[in-house]
Amino acid sequence: MKRGIFFTGIFLLIYALGHSQDQKTYTIVGYVYSGHINNTADSIAVEKLTHINYAFANIKDGKIIEGHSKDSLRLAKINTMKSINPDLKLLVSVGGWSWSDHFSDAVLTKTSREVFANSAADFILKHKLNGIDLDWEYPGQPGEGNTYRSEDKGNFTLALKRIREKLDSLTSVTDENYLLTIASGANQKYLDHIEMDTLHHYLDYINIMGYDFHGEWNTETGHHCNLYESATDTTANKRSVLKAINQHIEAGAPVEKLVMGVAFYGRGWYGVQEENNGLHQWASKGGFSIPYRDISDSIAKGNFQQLWDKKAKAPFLWNKKTRTFISYESSNSLKEKTQLIKEKKMGGAMFWEYHADNGTLLNTLYRELSTPESDEQ
Repeated sequence: MKRGIFFTGIFLLIYALGHSQDQKTYTIVGYVYSGHINNTADSIAVEKLTHINYAFANIKDGKIIEGHSKDSLRLAKINTMKSINPDLKLLVSVGGWSWSDHFSDAVLTKTSREVFANSAADFILKHKLNGIDLDWEYPGQPGEGNTYRSEDKGNFTLALKRIREKLDSLTSVTDENYLLTIASGANQKYLDHIEMDTLHHYLDYINIMGYDFHGEWNTETGHHCNLYESATDTTANKRSVLKAINQHIEAGAPVEKLVMGVAFYGRGWYGVQEENNGLHQWASKGGFSIPYRDISDSIAKGNFQQLWDKKAKAPFLWNKKTRTFISYESSNSLKEKTQLIKEKKMGGAMFWEYHADNGTLLNTLYRELSTPESDEQ
């Protein structure tokens, strides 16, 4: 009897080990904007995250520096949250839309790249970080009116290579592994201005910004984070998350390094024509951005009709009385996206931005990406 129990136990152990090895672990990368956290950082559900990308650090005189005077305190407080989740990785994201103006100069020469790479290693040590995320918007393009050059394409690769070398050198001293990631534009134009087939070798993850497909810069409404193309989208260059993923793969990115970016906010328009419940219609009053927590409140108050684009797998809201249209992310759209992440065996999901949520969207990501695939119906 005891012998039978022994062999049964061995069998179950071997099965469990094999099963756990087959089960992929997905990343959940949360961008946390510095201005949205308090000094205790106790509002962050770190148990549901694998990575925090603290946004943003700036660049001055070719070096990575703190973006705000409170960054040191805030990063230290987030580090204390590792007592709740010891596996949590804390990175600082450099640049972003507003602070990408000095990237081109920082990577321009061998000397400047050395200074930049050294500052990345120094910043990591100073703040006890697990890595660096570069959010350059965008190499070879003006972005928000930034300095840019045709040489950005090759210089970006060389800069990532040198940073990777510096981080590996740091590992030999501290015995810690350091991450290097980028935020990647979700379109072919971005990929045309970088060397994805080469630079991915130096990266741990590539966070595809799968949002802002439409916004206040458009006079016509549209989905801003749709998974698939919409049947009623008549624009010449239709955009979707799937299209961006496939473009990255075709450009040479390994699918397991790709992280799908999702939006914890919506984009809306006023004065919208009523046809098709406002979807892909002309708007007279421009657009706006709105956090998901406010969207959720408006839905609860009955201010909007909830609609679903079956082909695009994307939700949208319509208020006929005020002629207001909002494109956003929902639990349903996230379920569709996490299913695609699993089907394609991607690295996981990323979102912008943590404090735009009321907990609903993060809970959905965590539940869907933590569920063993064999347990799904």
